[in-house]
Amino acid sequence: MSSETAYESSSFKVAEIQHRYGANVHLVDDPVAWSLLARACARETLQPEVGRLVRMLYEDLARRVIAAEFPRELMRVPTRMVGSHPQAVARFAGIAHRTPVVTVGIARAGTVPSQVIYELLNEIVEPALVRQDHLFMSREVNEAGEVTGARWHDAKIGREVGGRIILFPDPMGATGSSMSSAVTHYKTRLEGQPSRIVALHLIVTPEYLRRLQKDHPDVIVYALRLDRGLSAPEILATVPGERWDDEVGLNDHQYIVPGAGGVGEILNNSWV
Repeated sequence: MSSETAYESSSFKVAEIQHRYGANVHLVDDPVAWSLLARACARETLQPEVGRLVRMLYEDLARRVIAAEFPRELMRVPTRMVGSHPQAVARFAGIAHRTPVVTVGIARAGTVPSQVIYELLNEIVEPALVRQDHLFMSREVNEAGEVTGARWHDAKIGREVGGRIILFPDPMGATGSSMSSAVTHYKTRLEGQPSRIVALHLIVTPEYLRRLQKDHPDVIVYALRLDRGLSAPEILATVPGERWDDEVGLNDHQYIVPGAGGVGEILNNSWV
């Protein structure tokens, strides 16, 4: 019996804007996502709207990343019509069902995105192979209010990471200090080596991308928007990354401009 062959392979790639940050950086090209993200960042947007928007954005971003980065396998699934038609078997290249994966919730801003991805992963791959870890971190600053690093407060982390895809969904990629510290921990302090590490962001800065490239050039980064709003006008007219050293996305207190303000504070209605 012949079978449909049109869906036996997939060349899916995430549409992205032009940039010069390297092959591991993906800046998503999607006007719908940009519109929703702008609403989430607006001064007047508070809970519960901001929570709904962040969930929507991460559900969509996660689907793209899983489709692009996860291994595939040829699947054969009989449909409800198979009782009357033996040919009623869907045959397609799907996400490999036994893909081991960890999503890491970095408190506070990353807690909701990680939960969204955890729930989605349980629908796509074998649930027993999906794990959610939790990190509690905060910025360390000097007397001038400048970020000097990241301080760990607590962690609930499974020990084994060998062969797993590790996902870090954190809305704001600002300085890169927290992400670099978290990635270092997963590479050096746990059992085994991850097969792939992917960071999923709503917004990143040139400074963040530079820090990740320096510390962890193997990390794959997806972001809905790049913010370099404090760059000179002539820099803003260039292709992102073309004059990387001259791009500025952080103010003196290491907050993103245009940015979204304190996303962790807004999501939790807590300014502590």
